[in-house]
Amino acid sequence: MRAVGEGRLRSESPAFERHIDRCLGCRACEQVCPAGVEYGQLLEAARGELFQSAANRGFNYGLLRLVLRHVWLHPARLKFAFAMSRIFRDSGLPRLLRRSGIAKLLSPRFDFALALLASSSGKSFKKTSTQASPEARSEEAKNHTAASNLEPDLPAQVLLFTGCVGAGLFSRVNDATTRVLQANSFVVQASSEQVCCGALHAHAGDLEGARLLARRNIATFEAGETTPGVPVITNAGGCGAMLVSYAHLLADDEVFAERARKFSARVRDVGQQLKTRKIKRGAGGIDEPVTYDSSCHLLYGQHAGEASLKIIAAIPDLKLARLEGSERCCGGAGIYNLLEPDLSHGVLDEKLSEIKKTGAKLLATGNPGCQMQIGAGAMISGMDLIVCHPVELLDESYRRAGLYERRNE
Repeated sequence: MRAVGEGRLRSESPAFERHIDRCLGCRACEQVCPAGVEYGQLLEAARGELFQSAANRGFNYGLLRLVLRHVWLHPARLKFAFAMSRIFRDSGLPRLLRRSGIAKLLSPRFDFALALLASSSGKSFKKTSTQASPEARSEEAKNHTAASNLEPDLPAQVLLFTGCVGAGLFSRVNDATTRVLQANSFVVQASSEQVCCGALHAHAGDLEGARLLARRNIATFEAGETTPGVPVITNAGGCGAMLVSYAHLLADDEVFAERARKFSARVRDVGQQLKTRKIKRGAGGIDEPVTYDSSCHLLYGQHAGEASLKIIAAIPDLKLARLEGSERCCGGAGIYNLLEPDLSHGVLDEKLSEIKKTGAKLLATGNPGCQMQIGAGAMISGMDLIVCHPVELLDESYRRAGLYERRNE
């Protein structure tokens, strides 16, 4: 990257292209760099050089450029695309095509893409849990009442960033996030005018596309705050890492530089926001062992990897198994799994191997891309594994504790 920046190497060099493409962009190297180099920002700049010649880099990159420019930048088109994806997913055709072997016969990459889509539907982990007993529910009610009397929490406004993939394929996670925040005395609002965070554009090198989306989001969330500094809440590590980088992305924009800096300072993962108060405890009853895998961008981009563990810790009697290598990438990395399938599958295989060792039947992770990647890998390998977001577990725990029923009363 330095050689290209100094003009000693052409950006069209096959060696430069190959090495930049092969990087996962997980940003783990930033944590061990003695000089504190923010490699993620350098990588996006380098991919920006490559994106300019994407039309000459083969069909996959040409298609990527087309989709990013002509679908992702247009909210109505993107909404329609996700609606069609949901209809296709919920019809059961992706699973049918995979089970019949037709998908793999056509293309292993197509087969994996179908597995990714199918895994986004999410299996219900309610089947693996038991209803809390009346005695337990009564005890939890007493605990909640006592906590409320001792530490009254005044309602506070937060603005939820729903995300394009989150709203399009993981609405259940957004719904669970809203319920959990409300149960902890937060007033949740979500603007229908918000757009994609721009992470896919930035990772692909389309920095201008990312800046366009960033400006739209900043203006939208500024309009939605009733008081200055209202927190912007995310439940996707990739989105959150992108939102906190708006300050860097728009640093040279005279109109938006300061606005971007203030916006990025307001961004928090749902786990970080819940930590600002004493998280209300749920009920037990999730009988299967659970393990946790860190989202790279939540861990290294937002520096909030431990926040999700705080969410899980609010569930009593949970059998939490430690996952070796939880801090390492699962191989999803945006659309890396489709552009570099061989390398991605190698990374994923290592992750699945470690998950098997835990004996867990439930895996919680704080990013939809990770949920789809691990879910697809488990589906293809025949693993008995349910993948969900940590906030979904706490949401179910609150439901079984009767917390939502008491709020409605």
